[in-house]
This record gives sequence, C-alpha cells and structure tokens, in this order.
Amino acid sequence: MAVNESDHDPLEEDVRVSSLEERLEKAQNRERIKAKHRDRSPDENQQLGMRVLSYLIGGVVVGFGVGWFLDRLFETSPLFLLSFFFLGIGTAFWRIYKISSQPVKDIGSAIPNDDD
Repeated sequence: MAVNESDHDPLEEDVRVSSLEERLEKAQNRERIKAKHRDRSPDENQQLGMRVLSYLIGGVVVGFGVGWFLDRLFETSPLFLLSFFFLGIGTAFWRIYKISSQPVKDIGSAIPNDDD
C-alpha cells in the first residue's frame, strides 16, 4: 500500500518550521547586536598604510612641483625638475625607513602583547 501525502500529519511540519523561524529570529537579533557594537573606524594598520602611501605620493608630487617651478623661474629646463624629483623620492623612502625601524608598539600595529 502506498503512502499518501494526506497521511502525513501537517502539525509536525508546522512545529519544525516554527522552531526554525524562532532560531532564525534569534540569530538575526544576535547579528544586529554584533553589528551595532562593531567598530567601523579604520584599524591602526590601515592608518599606517595610508601614512606610508601619503609619504610616497607627497614626496614625488612636491619634489616634482618644486623642481618644475624652479626650472620655469631660472629657465634651466630639466635640471631642477630631475634633482627635486629624486630628492622627493629619497625623502619619501627615508621617512618610510624611519617608520619601519621603530619598534612595533610605537608605529601603531595592532599586535597584542604576549607578556600579560
């Protein structure tokens, strides 16, 4: 004899579905609470990366700009432009070297201290 779909008790499925809905609602509430407490500010490593990037871009742009201005002022075509361009690159790398030679705690890395 074949089992008909009408033989299944629909009450059992409703209990499982309602239990699933309750668990789903609890999980969604927990996630909402976590999302409210989550810090959305950039972390220290991201700030350090942006600082290094600004040194690289700033050194090149400022060196190029000062060199270009002095070349136009004194009519010395690429002399000051190239000199200050490479001086800006050198300054940027020097500042990045100074950052990287500092102890990890001083640069702002988010590495936890294991001495506690």
